[in-house]
Amino acid sequence: MSYEDYLDDRNVILTVAPTGGVHGKDANPNLPEQPEEIAEQVAACEDLGAAIVHLHARDEHGENDAARLQEVNEAVRERCDDIIIQNTTGGQSTYDARVQGIRTDPHPEMASLDMGPFNRGQHIITEHNRHNIDRLAAEMREKGIKPELECFNNGHLNEAHRLVERDAIEEPYYINLIFGHGTFTPPTPENVLNMVSNLPENSEFNLLAVGEHQLPLTTLSVILGGHVRVGMEDNLYLRRGRQVEENAQLVDRTARIVDLLGCDLATPAEARDRLGMT
Repeated sequence: MSYEDYLDDRNVILTVAPTGGVHGKDANPNLPEQPEEIAEQVAACEDLGAAIVHLHARDEHGENDAARLQEVNEAVRERCDDIIIQNTTGGQSTYDARVQGIRTDPHPEMASLDMGPFNRGQHIITEHNRHNIDRLAAEMREKGIKPELECFNNGHLNEAHRLVERDAIEEPYYINLIFGHGTFTPPTPENVLNMVSNLPENSEFNLLAVGEHQLPLTTLSVILGGHVRVGMEDNLYLRRGRQVEENAQLVDRTARIVDLLGCDLATPAEARDRLGMT
């Protein structure tokens, strides 16, 4: 993917990540945590052009609870028309919790797959070794679930190449490049260019950036021929000092930018076709 792809009048796949599993309503009271709250906001985002939803689940107190992904999936399917469900298998969870993201009934069309551990905040460190990566990749392939390879730094990009070399995943490879603080890739345009230049061949890339970096770096992703992820998992503010009131605000802003750049948003059906899911 490249600047030439951007010029080629192609569609941009927009993913919304409505809640995540790190910050809660104490950080922004508008953050949806319960299944119906999440589904209501996802439906509004689908109406604005989101083709994929990246889902986490929480318990009644707002803490991570992968066991409730089934309930969240059902609520989203009830509220939405055709949005692609992408369950998390990441975060600070154990392997037994991670794998629940691909064992809902029916299983999701997509699932995230962290390419290794990372630090976040003062007390969060994830445990994710190669053995677990390979086990999750194998089960996704067996079930026909499209993996979204999450690369939090350049070392993780090496791991994506390793899966390609082992023929553990199918083309086109969908790689999510992640920029932020801690052990994420430092959020600069130069680092975006560097990671994009080191993608495996036959890749489609998505970009997410945390906080104030979401707007400029996702815009850069569109110009470089990539796709974008926005939402309150990654960014709780619409602008400095102004909190997001609902995920739809972030999706609407991105949809307008994509339009101004002369591109269209992909429908869920177009996203499936582009990512080889049909």
